[in-house]
Amino acid sequence: MAAAVVTAVLAVVVAGQVEDGGDATAQARASEVPHRGPDAASRSDSRPTPDGGAAVPLSYEEKMARRYPLDANAHGSGDFGTVGGHDAAPGKGEVLRYRVDVEKGLPLDGGLFAEAVHRTLNDERSWGHGGVRTFERVSSGPSDFVITLASPGTTATWCAKSGLDTTEDNVSCDSAATDRVMINAYRWAQGAQTYGDDMHSYRQMLINHEVGHRLGHDHETCEAQGALAPVMMQQTKFLTTDGRTCRPNPWPHPGR
Repeated sequence: MAAAVVTAVLAVVVAGQVEDGGDATAQARASEVPHRGPDAASRSDSRPTPDGGAAVPLSYEEKMARRYPLDANAHGSGDFGTVGGHDAAPGKGEVLRYRVDVEKGLPLDGGLFAEAVHRTLNDERSWGHGGVRTFERVSSGPSDFVITLASPGTTATWCAKSGLDTTEDNVSCDSAATDRVMINAYRWAQGAQTYGDDMHSYRQMLINHEVGHRLGHDHETCEAQGALAPVMMQQTKFLTTDGRTCRPNPWPHPGR
């Protein structure tokens, strides 16, 4: 883990997904994070060739399938850097502009996170389904919200600004009182038991669930045994409601 991330023992208090908020002071301190810049995670994102030749970089899908080391009690610097670059809105409908910030010192690939956010939100199965809206990533100028990857401790601090407690179950949140949608870096790195080894789908669910809150959607429950879980179900915590167990699902409009 990067030296900037200090491990602290946090009280374990189960809480719903909480919202994060960014303020002008934190943003003014933030420096840009290169979209594809090297970091502790990306430096090892390669695999040797069978003949022992030069390492072959991992694909996006391979990186998204991996778990990455991060302590469940990590508490980072509290300062954020913006992932540089720009990703155009590829779809139709209302254009929502968002920025991606990553807490400084996290041993995670900020470029991978930004790419995952953009791909996920602009998937036809996501919140732009049917041409209702499309998402543009910006790194400067005005934005509708800021998707932020932060340590558990910093996530809890920002979520508390909106009256939310993420310390129980170590979850993420949308901090409605601020402009930040907080993604808990521990969950991003390590996943949840409900999704097993399917890290890619779990990360898509995290993004869609918290942005769903930003778009005004509330929590939902499992309505039928064996059905796909609603994306707004608290799938990090459970897949069962009143004896009915749903299947993991990362999409608002899964199409099946």
